[in-house]
Amino acid sequence: MKLIHRIGYYLGGFSIGLILLAFFLSGKKTSCDYGPNARTVKNISIKKRMFSQTAKDQMTYHNIDTLTISNLIKTGNVNFSKSDTKADSCKTYLIENQLDEKAVELWIKNCDSTATIQSLLVK
Repeated sequence: MKLIHRIGYYLGGFSIGLILLAFFLSGKKTSCDYGPNARTVKNISIKKRMFSQTAKDQMTYHNIDTLTISNLIKTGNVNFSKSDTKADSCKTYLIENQLDEKAVELWIKNCDSTATIQSLLVK
């Protein structure tokens, strides 16, 4: 068999495989959250969210609503060097993001069933 025929068979099978894969995964909510930042943000996002009184006061002062907080969490970066990831029960994470060209820091206490926003710092 000639090399050109082998390449043709390979590309034909590969393209059929890609089409089948796209067909089976098109309607499902699949995601590739393999990095530590993506896994942590996803874990915090799916839990019931609670707010400390300090966070509520800061949200009122800066006119930030819960939808904005959700977007800040989903698009933010977790700073693992400043976070407390060694705790047994509830780990505390620092999520950094930008809002209206200002730096925002969210301190979130991530427990088994809830994620509590401890504080919100706008710099």
